[in-house]
Amino acid sequence: MRFKLRCFGKALLVLVGVAVLGWMVMALWNWVMPALFVGARPIDFLHALGLLVLSRILFGGFRGHGGWHGRRHWRRWERMTPQERENFQKNLASFDGKRHEDEA
Repeated sequence: MRFKLRCFGKALLVLVGVAVLGWMVMALWNWVMPALFVGARPIDFLHALGLLVLSRILFGGFRGHGGWHGRRHWRRWERMTPQERENFQKNLASFDGKRHEDEA
């Protein structure tokens, strides 16, 4: 019984979240786009949900797959020596995005 209640609560939370995100996209679009672009028209709720789905397909958003979320990355970081960590951070902070090895 508790499992069903928890699943129902999660499903309800997801539906409410999607509805709120859809409303936010609709409100922002209708506020910004017609003011910026002459040919832009206001959209309704279903078109806003369509924009959310399209952005999910194109950008893979909403779930945050970046950072150190996986254990594999953390284990790799823990196995690094302090010098390797320093080199990694130096390469990460480089402006041109290219990997630089120690030149010494």
